[in-house]
Amino acid sequence: MITHDQFNNQIEMHYKNSTDIANGEHVLVIPLYQDGFVLTRHKKRGIEFPGGKIEAGETSEVAAKRELFEETGAIIQQMQYIAQYTVYYPNGERWFTKDVFAAQVESIQTKEDYLETAGPVICQNLDDIADQDKSFLLTDEVILKCAERVSALGLYQ
Repeated sequence: MITHDQFNNQIEMHYKNSTDIANGEHVLVIPLYQDGFVLTRHKKRGIEFPGGKIEAGETSEVAAKRELFEETGAIIQQMQYIAQYTVYYPNGERWFTKDVFAAQVESIQTKEDYLETAGPVICQNLDDIADQDKSFLLTDEVILKCAERVSALGLYQ
């Protein structure tokens, strides 16, 4: 799928499966817990799925687990690679590639510090979040397609 984001950057997205290798520079996690999504409230952007940059020496899987815990306190029970997308500048130059994972959350620990976020937000349906509370990332077509993929794979009902 090829589309554009709200800043007119081209985005190319491909669905992935367990045999594909996650090799991006960033990760996004679509966590599921007790029949709902676990999101985070970014202090500047608003409510969004957890994620971030892969640190030196980390795999995408390790980064996904770390980012999810840092931003929400969630502990992953199992995780599945579901998609990868690349964002290009308007001039066609590649900006970054992000690996997307669906994760079943085992538990959520209360933390003193959630770093750049205000901690976890749990919701049954993304449409239940008021538009003014959503990060621009939670309105992005590619990210919403990834959330739909989680449902299509039977990971969320």
